[in-house]
Amino acid sequence: MRRTFTFLLLLLGHVVSAQLLTTSPSFPQESNSPIDIIMDATLGNQGLKDHTPTTDVYVHIGAITNLSTGPSDWKYSKFTWGTANTAAQATYLSPNKWKYTITGGLRAYFGITNPAEVVQHIVILFRNGTGGKVQRNRDGSDMYLPVYNNSLQVRVTQPFRQPTYNQVIEPLTIAIGNSLQIASAASANSTIKLYFNGTEVANTVNGTTASANVTISASGTQQIIAEATSGTTVKRDTLSFFVTPATTVEPLPAGLKDGINYEPGDTSVTLVLLAPGKQTVSVIGDINNWSVTAQHLMKRTPDGNRFWLRITGLTPATEYGYQFLVDGNLKVADPYTEKVLVQGSDQFILPATFPNLKPYPAGQSGIVSVLQTRQPGYNWSAGNFRKPAKANLMIYELLLRDFVAAHDWKTLRDTLSYLKRLGINAIELMPVTEFEGNLSWGYNTYQYFAPDKYYGPKNTLKEFIDTCHKNGIAVIMDIVLNHTYGPSPLVQLYWDAANNRPAANNPWYNPVAPHAFGFGEDFNHETSNTRNFFKRVLQHWQTEYKIDGYRVDFSKGLTQKVSTSDAAFSAYDASRIAIINDYANTIKSVDTAAYIILEHFCDNNEERQLADSGMLLWANVWTQYQEASMGYLPNSNFGNGIHTARGWTKAHLVTFQESHDEERVTFKSIKYGNSSGGYNIRDTATALKRMELNAAFTFTIPGPKMIWQFGELGYDYSRCYQATNGEGGDCNTKLDSKPIRWDYQNNPNRKSLFGVYSKLLALRNIPNFLPTFTGNDVIYNLAGGFKWIKVSSDSLKLMVVGNFDVVPTTGTVTFQNAGTWYNYITGGTRTASGSAETITLQPGEYIVYTNRDANNLVTTPVRNIANRILDMRLSMYPNPVNKLATIVYDLPESGVVNISVMSLVGQKVAQLYNGFKPKGTQQLTMNTSLFNPGSLAAGNYLLKLELNGKMKVQQFKVAH
Repeated sequence: MRRTFTFLLLLLGHVVSAQLLTTSPSFPQESNSPIDIIMDATLGNQGLKDHTPTTDVYVHIGAITNLSTGPSDWKYSKFTWGTANTAAQATYLSPNKWKYTITGGLRAYFGITNPAEVVQHIVILFRNGTGGKVQRNRDGSDMYLPVYNNSLQVRVTQPFRQPTYNQVIEPLTIAIGNSLQIASAASANSTIKLYFNGTEVANTVNGTTASANVTISASGTQQIIAEATSGTTVKRDTLSFFVTPATTVEPLPAGLKDGINYEPGDTSVTLVLLAPGKQTVSVIGDINNWSVTAQHLMKRTPDGNRFWLRITGLTPATEYGYQFLVDGNLKVADPYTEKVLVQGSDQFILPATFPNLKPYPAGQSGIVSVLQTRQPGYNWSAGNFRKPAKANLMIYELLLRDFVAAHDWKTLRDTLSYLKRLGINAIELMPVTEFEGNLSWGYNTYQYFAPDKYYGPKNTLKEFIDTCHKNGIAVIMDIVLNHTYGPSPLVQLYWDAANNRPAANNPWYNPVAPHAFGFGEDFNHETSNTRNFFKRVLQHWQTEYKIDGYRVDFSKGLTQKVSTSDAAFSAYDASRIAIINDYANTIKSVDTAAYIILEHFCDNNEERQLADSGMLLWANVWTQYQEASMGYLPNSNFGNGIHTARGWTKAHLVTFQESHDEERVTFKSIKYGNSSGGYNIRDTATALKRMELNAAFTFTIPGPKMIWQFGELGYDYSRCYQATNGEGGDCNTKLDSKPIRWDYQNNPNRKSLFGVYSKLLALRNIPNFLPTFTGNDVIYNLAGGFKWIKVSSDSLKLMVVGNFDVVPTTGTVTFQNAGTWYNYITGGTRTASGSAETITLQPGEYIVYTNRDANNLVTTPVRNIANRILDMRLSMYPNPVNKLATIVYDLPESGVVNISVMSLVGQKVAQLYNGFKPKGTQQLTMNTSLFNPGSLAAGNYLLKLELNGKMKVQQFKVAH
C-alpha cells in the first residue's frame, strides 16, 4: 500500500473571481424593485458559454412559495418554453454575462394576490430562444435565489455557493499551506464577526461586510461562521467544507467487481467505481450524514482506473442511500445499484404501488443509490418452465402504464388469464429499468440494473415473471443498448458542459454519434468498457429475474461505422454483426434458448445472417397492413412480412400490424378509410371487421407474431392522443398516457375481433401443427384486392382468402389438394377440386380454410370467446349498488355454478357462490354477511357467472 504524494487537494469552495448568479440587492425581498439577476455562463453547466448571438438569451422564471410542495413545484411560471418573448429577454453585459431585471416587486411581477402566500425562492433558467441551450447549475438542476424578509440577515459570501435549492459550494483546487479568502455580508449595519475553525479572524463594527485571509493547514472538515449583531438581534450563517487528504493507492482485492459487493454476515460491503483519470472519490450518504469524511475516501487502484472502499458496521436489512462525490464537485449514483431515489419523482409513487418506499434524503440533490444487505428474497416456483419455440412466438407488446390503471406488477399478474384466453405465449415488456420521470415509454433509461419504482418493488416483478412461467408464458425485456437520456452516471462522470455532450475522454460514450441519425447520448460499443458494462446488465436480468430474452431497441445503432445517410447506415456492416454476436454469446452463455429480437431494419443480407444465427428480427409492414385495412390497394402488399419472400430459410421474422412506434391501424381506418356505395370503412363496426381480415393473414403466416396491446380489441385512439387535446396534432404527445379501455370487452364487435384473434392463435398452439407455422412452405398472392395465402406441412394445410377491396371481388385459387376443406372461423365445409376454382367475396370478407377439422382439436379455454357465452338472464338490483343487492339469474341447465365479482382488468375481487344449482330461476342476496359491496371503491365492476365451462358477465357500478 502507498499514498500519492501530490499536495493539490480538492476543496469545496469557489474560484474567487466569479459567481454563477449574483443579485442586486444582495438580499432581495418581495418588495424590492428593481431586482437585477446577473448570470456568468463560464460557471455551472456552461450551457450558454460563448453563446451567440448575444441578443438570443431569455429566462424561464417562476417562484417557490410557502404553498409549493417542493423545489420542483414552480408557481407563477411566466413564459412559454422555446419562445422568444421580449419580456423574457436578458441583457448582454460582457462576454458570457447577461442580466435580467425584475421590476415592480415580486408579488406584482408574478401576479400573487393571496396575502398568505410568501415567496421563498426565485427559480430561474437562462436559455436561448429555442430552448436548445440552457444554463443550469453544474449538476443540471434549476437555479434558485433565496428571497429574504426585512429582518437582519447575514451569510458567508466567500467561498461562493452554487445557486442550488440547498446551496452547495463551488469547487476550488487548493494546496495545503495556501491562503483562502473568506468573507461575509449583512443586510444592515451591524457588528460582524468571522470565525474560521472556531477562531475569530475578522471583526467589523457598524458595517455590512467582513473578510479575512486564512491558511489551510490540514485536511479534514473546515468551518466558517459569519455572525451579525444589531442590538439584541444575533444572526449566524455556517458554512462547512472538507479538504480531502491524499488518496490511498492500493490494488483492488481479488474477486471484486464494479458496483456493490455484498459480504457474508450482512454487515459489510465493498463499493467499486470505474472512473479512469479521476483524482478523488468519496462515498457520502446515510453512513456519514451526507458529509465528506476521511473514513469514506475511496482508495484508488495503481492503474488509476478504479476506486474502491470497504464499508463495515452496517445493520442487516437496512437500506442506505449513498452517492459518489467525484473530485470534490460531482455527485453521481452508482451505475450498478438496483434501486435509486429520485427527487421530484418518487413523491408521486403511491404507497399502494410501492409500499414503504425509502424517502429521498432531505437537503440532497442528484440521483441517490441504495444498498441493502440481507434483502428480502424471492422463492421461485416455476422451475420446469419450457420456452415456446422461437419461430412460433405469439408476443404481446405491453406498456404497463397504459395497460392497467394501477400500473403495478401485481395487477398485471392478475390479467394473465385474459392474455391466456387470447392465446399469447410471450409478453414483451417495454423498458422497465429506471427512466426519467414516471410517465414514460422507458426508452429514456439511465439506471440499467434498477427496475423502475413506478411499477412496484423488484420482488413483485419477480412474482409476475414467475406467474407468467407457471402459465406457459415467456417474458421478453425490451432493452436500450444504443443510448441513454438524462442523469446517467456514466454520462455525468465525463461530460463536456461547454458543448452539452459526452466528453471526448468518456470511457463509454461517443461525443457525437457516428450514425446518420440517433437518439440521446450514444454508446461506443467498440470499447471494452461499454461491452463489459452491458454484458453485466444482460446477465443480471437473466439470472436475477429469469428474463427469457431481449428485444434490443435500435440495434441498427450498435456500430461505430460512420454514415451520413440512412442508406449508408442500413448497408451491410460486418462490425455491427460482430458486436451483436458478442452480446448474443453473452446471453446464450446463461441460457442457450434465450430469445434475442432485434429492431434492426438493415440490409437484407445482414438481417438474414443474424436470423441464421438464431436471432429474431422485426419486420415492419405496418404501412402495408394499414393500407390494406383502409381499402387502398396500390401499397397493400404485406408480403415483406413473410420470411421466404426475403430469401430466408428460417422463420425468424417477427411480423406485426402495429407497434408502439406506429399509428393505430383501427384509428387510421375509422378516420381515413375508403368507401363505396353503402360500404364505408370509416364506420367503426366495418373497421373492426377489417381488423379481423388483417388478422386472418397475419396469424397464418409462418414465423413469430406480435400484438401491440389492445390491438385484439381494435384500440382506436391515436398515438398522438392527449387527454387535454383529444387526437393531438404533430404527435409530440405520443409518449403521453393513453386511455385504458378494458370496457371494450363489452362491445360485441370488439368481442368478435378478440374471438378471431384468440381462435387463430389457438390454432398455432396445437403442438402437431407447429411445422405449419414455423416452416418454409408458403405460397401467396398479396397484390390487389383479392389476396390469398397457402401454408402447408404434413400436419396441416391452410388456404386463406380475403377481399381487401371495397366492392365485391372474385378471385381464382387452387387448393393444395382435392377433398373436404373446413371453414375454421365460422364453420362449414367446401369441397375443393384440386384445380383452379373461383371464389367471390364481399368487401372485407375472409375465409380461413384448413384441410383438417381443426375446431375439434382446439381446447375450450382458447376457443372463440363468443362460443362460450351463456344465453341467459343475469341481473343485479339496485344498480348502482351501495351496501345491499340481489342477483337474479336463469340457468338453462343444471350444474355447478360459480359466481364472483371481478375488476374491469379481470382481477377477482370476491367469491359469492360456488355450488350445485338446478335448472331454472335462481336468486342470491349480496349482503354484509356474504360480501359487502360498500367495501369496494366506487366504480365499475363485473359480475361473472360460470356454468359447465360457459360464462355470463354483467357489468355493475358501486356508488357510495
